[in-house]
Order: sequence, then structure tokens, then C-alpha cells
Amino acid sequence: MSSETRINDRIRVPEVRLVGPNGEQVGIVRIEDALRLAQEADLDLVEVAPQARPPVCKLMDYGKYKYESAQKARESRRNQVLTVIKEQKLRPKIDSHDYETKKRNVVRFLEHGNKVKVTIMFRGREQSRPELGFRLLQRLADDVAELGVIESSPKQDGRNMIMVLAPHKNAKPRAKATTPDAPDAPDPE
Repeated sequence: MSSETRINDRIRVPEVRLVGPNGEQVGIVRIEDALRLAQEADLDLVEVAPQARPPVCKLMDYGKYKYESAQKARESRRNQVLTVIKEQKLRPKIDSHDYETKKRNVVRFLEHGNKVKVTIMFRGREQSRPELGFRLLQRLADDVAELGVIESSPKQDGRNMIMVLAPHKNAKPRAKATTPDAPDAPDPE
């Protein structure tokens, strides 16, 4: 079966349930009569429910119908939100300065409305101390609590421990800031 809507002479059934141009029920009519009514009204006979018995057909302007359905599809795509997952990797024995840098990256990702997958990589003997990684992930989650929430709690996955942070639902993503020395930025005075 083709997925395209059948119209006019492509409808090959003896009888159809006909719906008028204003949505009124005409009833079950022979296909020849339905095509004649469509021609008289200068409209197309469009099969709207091919799986029904008998199939349901409607008198309408098919070009206008296709245009409006394309507009609706375009509008729904425009309103879709694309979720991006950024990743930040840490080690259990991270230095405080390195931690601050990684935390700043997580904050930036959350401010832009992205989810963040935080991964702690264990090596060698570190694997026997997963509580170090768990505490580090909890500390990071507490530090960024005003920007995001834990979507998926810390889980051990082989040599890695993974946690996913998501921005708060009511928070608006921040646009990228312009630098003051940019030519289009307003004067700081």
C-alpha cells in the first residue's frame, strides 16, 4: 500500500461514505456519483479514512489541504526543543583548581539549557573506592543545585560512575554573552 493519500480517479472502490465540503454527512454513495459531485463543486474527492468500510472520502481543495498540512508540520518542527547532552569527565583524585574549572564548564552547559553527563573515571586501585566518586558527584550536584537537578543519580558502570544533571524546567536558557570589546556591544559608560 502506498502511504500517499488517494484522490479522485485513484480511489478504486464501488462505494464511499461521503463528507461534504463543510463537514456535513452526505451518506454512502457510489464512487461515480461522488466524483460527479466533486466535479460540479470544482473540488477534489479525497480519501481521508481508507481503512474504514466503506472508505470515508471528503470533498475538498486538495492543494490547499496539502499546503495547510505542510504548514502545520513546519510549525510543529519549529516548536520542538532539541536536547543536547554535554559530557564532563572527572577523576576521583581531582585537584581543587581542576574541579573548579570542570564545575565552571558544567555551570555554563546548564545555563545554556543543556543536560550534562558527568563521568568519573576510575583506574587501578581507585576502583575499590567507589564512594570517593560518589561523594565527588554529590558535591558537584550540590554546587550547581541552583542551576540544575539530578536527572539520573550516580551509577557505577564498569570503570566509570555516571550521573546526569538537567537544567531546571522553569529556567530560561541564557544566550551567549557578548564581550565588551565587541564592536556591537553597548558602551559600559
